[in-house]
This record gives sequence, structure tokens and C-alpha cells, in this order.
Amino acid sequence: MKEGRSSWRVVPILAAIVFLSHFNRISMTVAGDTKLMPEFGISPVRMGWVYSAFILVYTIAMVPAGLFADRFGTWLALGIMLVGTGVLEALTGLTTGIIPGTAALWIALLLVRAMMGLLTSPLHPSSARTISTWVPAPRQNLANGLVTAAAGLGVALTFTLFGTLIARVGMSGAFVVAGLSTVGVGAVWLLFGGDSAQHRRDPRRVVNPETSRWTTLLKDRRVRAITLAYGAMDYVQYLFFYWMHYYFGTVLTLDSDKANLYSTIPLLAFTAAMPIGGLVGDRLTRVLGPGRGPPIVPALGMLLGAAGLAAGVAAEDPVLVVICFSAALFGIGAAEPVFWTVAVNLGGPNAAAAAGIMNTGGNLGGFLAPIITPWLSSVFGWGVGLSFGALVCLTGTICWRWIRLGQLEATPSPASAEV
Repeated sequence: MKEGRSSWRVVPILAAIVFLSHFNRISMTVAGDTKLMPEFGISPVRMGWVYSAFILVYTIAMVPAGLFADRFGTWLALGIMLVGTGVLEALTGLTTGIIPGTAALWIALLLVRAMMGLLTSPLHPSSARTISTWVPAPRQNLANGLVTAAAGLGVALTFTLFGTLIARVGMSGAFVVAGLSTVGVGAVWLLFGGDSAQHRRDPRRVVNPETSRWTTLLKDRRVRAITLAYGAMDYVQYLFFYWMHYYFGTVLTLDSDKANLYSTIPLLAFTAAMPIGGLVGDRLTRVLGPGRGPPIVPALGMLLGAAGLAAGVAAEDPVLVVICFSAALFGIGAAEPVFWTVAVNLGGPNAAAAAGIMNTGGNLGGFLAPIITPWLSSVFGWGVGLSFGALVCLTGTICWRWIRLGQLEATPSPASAEV
């Protein structure tokens, strides 16, 4: 099979899946800011635990989900994810409508969002493996950039779209609409994202467990380094995802419309940076080779992320804060696709498991950010709470020193040769 539209046909479907999954994830933030905290009396710290319940279970299940995708195929893994999370998103809305009392509602939300985290865990490892199977190696950073950009777009538009849904159909109705939409995309994937043929053609499919044990990945210094680096970067991502809207609206005391707009602009920069980072990563790989090219994008991107966050904290003018935060998220977004391409190539026959290990580290950082940020801010002020994220991001940049990509071999793809 030669490179052509058939090798890229899963990319737009994967983008839609990633968009809705992140929309559903961040919808809880909008509901928390506009309804659950001010009207239902759930405190910011308790709300942070609701956010992190999703992330905690999502993180714990990440490697098993990757192993499931490696063993049974990404078509089945993503199909289960979409139908299950769609039902749970709708159930989140029903929970807020029928359970009385703040304490009971908080516990119910913890349980529902934890289950949603479990079922979402195959998302990115399965998407990255699907891309590495179908898209030729010289274009995999771009493909990962386009799909991960859908995540940024989903996050960026959640504040406006989900806020509009709440205004028109109420909080419960908004969750139900989002859940039904997710089930609908799941039906599209099950009908048109068929992966049985793809999985048979995948040259990395595990056929001999004795020679392809995924546990060998844990002994690879490069895998450990990229996991730590991604954990540091995700700490900053989730800091922005869960507390930027609160920072603009409550800490800087902007009105609702400005808080929504100012929270959306940096996330749009984050989204735009991903395909750009993918293009640059592919170009640098061709010009400088796989040993020197790929690390440049995430290293510089994370440096920009740390600098932009620190500058935004120091700024007093809200417009300048938006500019600095946008620069920070642009740098982080540009780094994102290269992380996924490198992780999958490190995994070989256990590509999704390797991506799952990396994302486990990422989401450990993401789990801590919604909790540590308000805690530090309550003790030392929001300047310290946010600046700590810049320090974490800067530290993670150093990890790229130990990722020796010259040792990687190009992963064969059925899309790059005739079969």
C-alpha cells in the first residue's frame, strides 16, 4: 500500500475523538467555576479533588490500557472508551440534578469522574499507535500534531461552548448533550475506524511474548527520561487547564465574558502550536537526523513554557498576562507531538505501552497540579502557586539530555511500502 489518502484516513476521526474526550474532561471545570462551587457550595480544594479523581484513575490505568491496545487493537480500545465515557458524561449531568446535599454530590462526582478516567485511559496511547501504523515515518510528527491539536481545541472551546450549553439547557442538560455526542462519535469510529486489517498489517504486533516483554521498557533510561520530562510538561498543562479560568475570573477579578475570552486565547495558541511543532520536528529530523533533530523542539518549547508562565505571573496588565500565557502554552503545544512520536518509536512491539508509560508520568504531573497549585496559592499567594509550575517545567527540560535518539530505528509502516 503506497502513501496516499488511505494512510491518513484515520487522522480526522482520531482528531474528533480526541477533541470530544478533552471537551468532556474540561467540561467539569466550567461546571465547577460557574455552578458547583458558587451555587452548590463545593470548595475549591474539594473541586480540585474532583478534577484529580479523573486524572488519578486515568493515570493508574494508562499502562494496562496501552497493553490492551497492543494486544487487542486500537479499534476495540477506542470503541469501548467512546461508548463508556459518553454514558458517564451524561451520568455526570444526571448526578448533579438528582443528588441532594453538598457532601453526597461531591462523593458522587468523585466516583463518576474516577470511572470516566478509567475508561478514557486508552485515548492517547491508542491514537499514537494508530498513527505510527498508518502514517509514513517522515510525517508522523505532523500527524500527531494534528491529532493532539484537537485536544487543545477541545480544551480551548470548552469554556465558551459548554458555558453556552449550560446557559441554554442547564448544567445537567449540558452534560447529557456532550455525552450523547460522544456516543455518536463512537458509532462513527466503530463503523469507519476499523482496525482489524490494520492490526494484522502492523509489523510490530506482539507475536512472541517471551522476546517482547513490555517490562523491558522500564529498564530503558530513555523511556524513564521522557516520562519525567512529560510529567513536568503536563504539570504546567494541567495547571493552565484547571486554574487559568479561575485565575482570570477570581484572582484578577475580571468579568465572566473577559475571563472566558482570556482563558480561550492561550489555549488557541496551544492548539495552533501542535501541527507547527510537528512540521518543525519532521523537518529537523530530515535535516539533522533522528539523533539531533527531534529533541530541539521539546527542549526549546519547554523553556518557552517556563519563561512565559513566569512572565505572566509577574505581569499586572491582564492583556500582558494573556500574551505571556499564550507564549507559554505555544511552547508547550509545539513540544507535544514530538513526545508522542518518540515514545511510540521507543516502544517497538509495545508501542502503546511505551506511550502509556510516558503518559503515566505526564498525568502524575497533571494529577498534582490541580491540588498543589491552590494549596501553595492559599499559603503563599497565587504568584508562588503559578511560579512553581514554571520551575517544574524548567527542570523537566533537562531530561532530554538523556534521550539518545540516535539509537532509535525507524519503525516500519504499512503505509510506507507496498504490501
